[in-house]
Amino acid sequence: MNEPKQFDVVVVGAGPGGYPAAIRAAQTGLQTAVVERGDLGGICLNWGCIPTKSLLHAAELARTSRHSANFGVQYPAPEIDLAGAVAASRSVAGQLAGGVGALLAGNGVAVFRGSARLVDKGEVDVTDDDGGVTRLSADHVVLATGAAPRSLPGIDLSDPGVWSYREALAPETLPESLLVIGSGAIGSEFASVYSALGSQVTLLEAADRLLPAEAPSVSQVLASELGKQGITTATGVKITSVTRTGEGPGSMVTTWEDSNGAAQETTSDAVLLAVGVKANTADLGLDGYDILRPDGSVITDDVGRTGVWGLYAIGDVAGGPCLAHKATTEAVRCIDALAGVRRVPEPEDWRDWVPKCTYTSPEVASIGITAAAARAKGLNVKSGRVPMSENGRALGAGETVGFAEVTIDTDTGHILGATLVGAGVTELIGMLSVAHAAGMTAEEFARSVIPHPTRSEAVHEAVLKALGRPINSL
Repeated sequence: MNEPKQFDVVVVGAGPGGYPAAIRAAQTGLQTAVVERGDLGGICLNWGCIPTKSLLHAAELARTSRHSANFGVQYPAPEIDLAGAVAASRSVAGQLAGGVGALLAGNGVAVFRGSARLVDKGEVDVTDDDGGVTRLSADHVVLATGAAPRSLPGIDLSDPGVWSYREALAPETLPESLLVIGSGAIGSEFASVYSALGSQVTLLEAADRLLPAEAPSVSQVLASELGKQGITTATGVKITSVTRTGEGPGSMVTTWEDSNGAAQETTSDAVLLAVGVKANTADLGLDGYDILRPDGSVITDDVGRTGVWGLYAIGDVAGGPCLAHKATTEAVRCIDALAGVRRVPEPEDWRDWVPKCTYTSPEVASIGITAAAARAKGLNVKSGRVPMSENGRALGAGETVGFAEVTIDTDTGHILGATLVGAGVTELIGMLSVAHAAGMTAEEFARSVIPHPTRSEAVHEAVLKALGRPINSL
């Protein structure tokens, strides 16, 4: 083996945590390398967030055309060109992946393609597809290897009828029927997509409600709306088996127990597993270090440092919430800390203020903590909720399902959290993130001038309602 290539920082993984970490490190003047065994941009850009939103847009176009007559515009029944929809989503992913490569090159980051393994402190071996090994040496090694889909016992992932998000993003044909196991963001979003495209969808959840990470009020709205879209849902279920009975439509058989313990059976063309993810720490050379949690994720402090000198971890590999924007935020925090960059002091509860967004129809977005969680902490709180049916912009578009709810601390006047349900709400939640980062109180937020008519007025009105002085609601 040749002499190690020397760098100040080596980042393992070029997803939404890794490539921003590498770019930020280069911006601070550190000689930086990034290692990626797959596509630049990681799962999020290539097989997650970005292509999923392209398919969601196609689904929304189909859904909108079916209801356009309510506004005096009539289309013929939409014809679904699945290959065209998939091609559009892959094109978007490819364009952005190319952009990541250009960003890394433009910032002077060296890119090594292959699988990385830590062989000693500050020493990383990169094995390429041909078996060649390149050793990289650095004072700082940042793990940003992400996470992979989790499975369930007894389910054969090699069966072409069993899908992960990868197969769901690039199907050869549209399944007449699809069973989705898991109603988190991934499962719920794909249920919405395939239902709008014409599949008969069944959505099963082990918890007692859909989107269990969100407030119960969200679950109620989502369950009702998915039902109206023709999606069959069941909660409190236990999957007992997924088997194949033959070839062709309806060949996948899923047996499960409902919330009463009664045996059920559902046949479908395909089964999508969306039961969470597990950290990618296997084969990284971490076995000799006591830095892993029981679930396989890496233990770190608040800026990504592990218990091993010079070793850091960010993003999904360091534990949840497994969100791209959380990974990017951790990347910059980590690099600034190791580079000695002075930062504006950040709130200690910043992790509570990582927005969660689910792109179903209707969309769901939340941030901070709920009123129930705040009361459990002994805080005095008041919430304001405004139905989207009272918002002029939403009413004009016929998108009146959902609400905006904001909770404030009545002792300090600060906003504690918000939950939004409705069309376009994932574009609104950021205004509350900015307000929190700026240290704004509810009174200060209420003084802001919000354009009319916009859906953002619902958030503003919810704050006013929590303060006890709503203008456009009772």
